[in-house]
Amino acid sequence: MSDVNDLTISLFGTVPDSIVDGPGLRYAVFVQGCSHGCPGCHNPDSQPAEGGTVTAISDLLADIEANGLVHDVTLSGGEPFEQPEACAVLARALKERGYGVWSFTGYLYEDLLRRAEAARTERTRREEAGLAGEALAAGIAADLAVGDLLDAIDVLVDGPFVESRKSLELKWCGSSNQRLIDVPATRRTGSVTLWQPTDFNLEKPSNW
Repeated sequence: MSDVNDLTISLFGTVPDSIVDGPGLRYAVFVQGCSHGCPGCHNPDSQPAEGGTVTAISDLLADIEANGLVHDVTLSGGEPFEQPEACAVLARALKERGYGVWSFTGYLYEDLLRRAEAARTERTRREEAGLAGEALAAGIAADLAVGDLLDAIDVLVDGPFVESRKSLELKWCGSSNQRLIDVPATRRTGSVTLWQPTDFNLEKPSNW
């Protein structure tokens, strides 16, 4: 995987104090470009691949670190998994610095995982065949980055926005088909495990 100093990312924008992109106060990163084209998208201007602000990942990371109020970051868009290498490098750097990382995607987790596993299998096959020094096809390299991004995410909100299933009662997703997936737990169990907020059960001391 590339280093934070080697890559740029195309941004639609950032929100350094979001309270709607996951629990608590978060730094939200909205990437530019999304091929899903969901009707009713709340960020339609983020869909075209062109038009974003090209930003050095090192500069974005420095801006996040300079914000002393946030300890969690959400990748949204746009579609983070259509800039997988840049988002993976950013997410890994954030995890190394102790940040929690969420990501939204219009893809299904199972499809992303299938792509990542197929690319890793192909990489292993090439290594065993003595072809490791040859350049990987662009699609395989991108799908390897998809796997790297999944590895660095705590919670993945997956699935396209479906306008007919929109509900204002939902927390941190727009339509009822979308899932809040606990990625580390899902990896441990081998089946999709939904994220659950931490419960704080405060009991009144007996001497009150």
